[in-house]
Amino acid sequence: MFRSLRIRNYRMFAAGGAVSNVGTWLQRTAQDWLVLDLTHGSAGALGTATALQFLPMLLFGMFGGVLADRYPKRPILVTAQSLMALLALTIGLLTMTGQAQVWHVYVMAFLLGVISCVEVPTRQAFVVEMVGRRDLPNAIALNSSIFNLARVVGPALAGVLIYVLGGTGPLFLINALTFGAVISSLVCMRASELNLSEPVPRAKGQLREGLRYVLSREELLMPVLLIAFVSMFSQSFSMSIALMARQVFGAGASSFGLASSMFAVGALGGALLAARRARLTRKVLFAGAIGFGLFQIATGLAPFYPVYLLLLVPTGIALITINTAANASVQLATSPEMRGRVMGIYMLVFTGGAPIGAPLIGWLSDLGGPRAGVVLSGALVLVGTGLAVLVTRLISARVHRTVPAMA
Repeated sequence: MFRSLRIRNYRMFAAGGAVSNVGTWLQRTAQDWLVLDLTHGSAGALGTATALQFLPMLLFGMFGGVLADRYPKRPILVTAQSLMALLALTIGLLTMTGQAQVWHVYVMAFLLGVISCVEVPTRQAFVVEMVGRRDLPNAIALNSSIFNLARVVGPALAGVLIYVLGGTGPLFLINALTFGAVISSLVCMRASELNLSEPVPRAKGQLREGLRYVLSREELLMPVLLIAFVSMFSQSFSMSIALMARQVFGAGASSFGLASSMFAVGALGGALLAARRARLTRKVLFAGAIGFGLFQIATGLAPFYPVYLLLLVPTGIALITINTAANASVQLATSPEMRGRVMGIYMLVFTGGAPIGAPLIGWLSDLGGPRAGVVLSGALVLVGTGLAVLVTRLISARVHRTVPAMA
């Protein structure tokens, strides 16, 4: 389960990431709570903030993948992490001094999204340079475990700190400090032990080349399309947790943190189960997608808060199962010189649907209540799973007809 940790560079990266991810979840929880405070509980405003954070990936995500293929990955990651720390420090100071307004949060969310356009595909492609192909699925699953362990600790801790410290401002400042852990791990790595891929020389048409590469390979196209449909609504699920906790069950900040942590407990369990598997098959991919849709519907129908909390656990298991299986299958099916661009496309569809899904679910929640938004979101995940299969078959059939004609 933990075999990738025997590699020194990855062990350092994982340790730094564990600290930084806790800070990230402190900030995410604080950001949601700050928006709700500034707008007197507006679900639409919360959906807007979520959408703005993911909109840049939709617009520029593939360009970030091109940069990941062209330049060494470690310097890119150090620069990106430093800029994210600066943003956290800025919004923290604005909040602590009472100057924060909702448009400040919108700007910060958008700028975080811009930086993520480069940072996320670069970080995803950097994993194989640390561990090699053989341990790649395990490292991806462990990354998910670390992320979701932080997701367990972060929101619960955030709820307590918001209460104890009297506001969200200190949480942004704490997050700014935690970036030092991952930056230090990157700086202190042994370059001689990295499996570095050769940077791809700058040339015209590299973005189109990446798109053609994905479209021509069904083993890439299927998980990419499935993640595209599922993530359109899974990325807004943390927003739905905030709305359900606050508006349906009347929970305070600490109870909201508990709900987020219960979801993360399931996600952590799903990631550890994935780490034990030698292979993550297509059956696992579809089981995760269907399970996530069904359990999302169940959470929306939960009659009492304890039942809602219990249902969040299998929902988290299902979501992390599909995310881990899709990520590993895409990276293993990709050649090294294309990995940055392919991961740029993957992360575009993984996060780029949120600007569509988050405002839609926020609007439906304002219109029909949070329960209606969550139930519809789960139903759309199930529909999207079927559409992914259909669209993959249609595109693959068209590609196979075109290739012989061109030959």
